[in-house]
Amino acid sequence: MPIFAQEPSNNQKSDFWNHVRFGGGIGLSFGNEFFSGTLSPSAIYQFNPQFAFGVALSGTYNSQKYFYKSTIIGGSILGLYNPISQLQLSAEFEENYVTVDWDNRTGFDNENYWYPSLFIGAGYQTKNVTMGIRFDVLYDSDKSTYAQPWMPFVRIYF
Repeated sequence: MPIFAQEPSNNQKSDFWNHVRFGGGIGLSFGNEFFSGTLSPSAIYQFNPQFAFGVALSGTYNSQKYFYKSTIIGGSILGLYNPISQLQLSAEFEENYVTVDWDNRTGFDNENYWYPSLFIGAGYQTKNVTMGIRFDVLYDSDKSTYAQPWMPFVRIYF
């Protein structure tokens, strides 16, 4: 009994990149002798209108004059689920490497450590923009790279 295999034609091109969407975030905060800047590019693969999975990189620099400087470098994996087109549920695991350089006057020792975050979120989606809130279930007030476990977000993917 003969067995036949189907070979892809050279004219057929993969549609992988048609399902990839790029986005990310930029953050900037400054005040009286304080500065914080963040850059976070990301990409997701849109499996279908309901499911997407992606990765992100992030880098943050913080400083407060006469107190500390910190650098946070990390990455994350992200899963998105849209049960209906306007509602987006998300889960994101983030791992950050934190370096804190305390000013000599503070009496604190400099720190270098890894810190994980696991966010569960929900948001309202319209076209390529989603606005919502997420919660870090691994939040530790002594080590977290964020001030609170709850945080609003805006996601934009093109």
